[in-house]
Amino acid sequence: MTTAQQPEKIVQQARTVAELVDYIQALTTEIQELYCLDEIPWVLGVSWGKDSSTVLQLVWNAIAALPPEKRTKTVYVITTDTQVENPVVSAWVRKSLQNLKVAAKKQGMPIDPHLLQPVLEDTFWVNLIGKGYPAPRNQFRWCTSRLKINPANQFIREIVRASGETILVLGTRKAESSKRAATMKKHQVDRVRDRLSPNASLPNSLIYTPIEDWSNNDVWIYLNQCENPWGQSNKELFAMYRGATADNECPLVVDTSTPSCGDSRFGCWVCTLVNKDKSMEAMIQNDEEKEWMQPLLDIRNELDIKDDRDKRDFRRIWGDVQLFERNKNGEISVEPIPGPYTKYWREHWLRRLLEAQTKTRRTAPENMRDITLITLEEMSEIRRIWLEDKHEFDDSLPRIYQEVTGEEFQDPRPGADYSLLGRDEWTVLEEICEGDAMHLELMAKLLDTERQYRKKTRRVGIYETLEKCFNTSSRSPEDAIKNARLKRELSEAVSQGDVAKVKQMTLGDVAAINEVDEGESDEEVTWASMKFKKENSE
Repeated sequence: MTTAQQPEKIVQQARTVAELVDYIQALTTEIQELYCLDEIPWVLGVSWGKDSSTVLQLVWNAIAALPPEKRTKTVYVITTDTQVENPVVSAWVRKSLQNLKVAAKKQGMPIDPHLLQPVLEDTFWVNLIGKGYPAPRNQFRWCTSRLKINPANQFIREIVRASGETILVLGTRKAESSKRAATMKKHQVDRVRDRLSPNASLPNSLIYTPIEDWSNNDVWIYLNQCENPWGQSNKELFAMYRGATADNECPLVVDTSTPSCGDSRFGCWVCTLVNKDKSMEAMIQNDEEKEWMQPLLDIRNELDIKDDRDKRDFRRIWGDVQLFERNKNGEISVEPIPGPYTKYWREHWLRRLLEAQTKTRRTAPENMRDITLITLEEMSEIRRIWLEDKHEFDDSLPRIYQEVTGEEFQDPRPGADYSLLGRDEWTVLEEICEGDAMHLELMAKLLDTERQYRKKTRRVGIYETLEKCFNTSSRSPEDAIKNARLKRELSEAVSQGDVAKVKQMTLGDVAAINEVDEGESDEEVTWASMKFKKENSE
């Protein structure tokens, strides 16, 4: 097969326009030969940024130059909509997909576009507002796989099941970062066919990266000089990148010291894995018509705080206290790992999001006023999680929705509005518990657990569920953390073989229980101590 792969020095040295033209001709031949070589279907992943748009245009032009009888193999073009993309970019993506679909049908191209989305339980707001997952950090990067990788991988697996294997065409380039370059070079070593690298995460799929050795300069020259074959304006894409650059300029790169708008990165507007959303900030700064996005930027910046421990539970999401050694200014302390956002803050983020959505629908340009920051289906799932998983039967979501939007919440889930417990019962429980948050939580869990099992024909497992309620919610935060520290110390003593310390600590537990017998009222006895005494009395 003819190859357009150039010596490694090409990555370091800028191509002239003439060299780029020659390279594109060779690359076109390579794409054609690879396409016609077998019946393995192609899956072309695009974000509709500059790199993936370049690859799609190269592949389209190469296949379009083939005789119609040779255009027999389908090229699946997939785009993943995370549902929290920058709204301007999201609008561009949907417009591009529509144009691609129409042009492919009109021109008889074997291009089959698909817009993928994460499953409902994996969406950003269901996890953050519903389950209480904290804003993503590098140490807890829960979003990427759920929002981007899983939908694409699921589609690719379906193609592999139907065809046996597939070739994944991507617009990744070594010049993007040193880490990306190292990864791509590592995969090059394992190539089993020319230009095709193995896919570490998906068996029976190979990766083809046609522009792996291109620079930003090469990409922009190509897009600006070569007409888009499906009717999209590459100049419009260039202008979008330019608007996302702080100085509103996009000079062509002539050396490593020259900045380029090609360095602008679009992504999720809620992303807290970067220090700032520079692209959205620049869009708002450079264009008065994009100032309507300021409420979104405000939410993103509010989510991105260095220390959010005061907004999160002292227990992990499954209810246990988990400790870690914290080194702060050289002082080491053992503290609980903060868990999900508390009820107050989950409700707060829902309110802030609905306020932003309501405001942007009033202030955005006409073509953006149908913007949806959170879908009805997501809110329905959030409501279900709050009611069924977290036992928060005050059912605050419909109330918050009506307070912010002025409209009644229409839940699409059948039977969602039927409940034996509601806001009135929650208010009574709050009065009874007199401000004791843990007491309120325990009583709510016990009552709602009984309610949930009441609807079942068989109540198998109710005692284990009730016991879990006591195990996770019967202690005050201080007592729960103290108990976790004792367990940690006991575990360390056992692992070190310190028999004396183990005996001392276990005898101390028995002494503490005896103190409970002698001095505490029935209300003060914990579930754990009652169970311990019962087992010993038997």
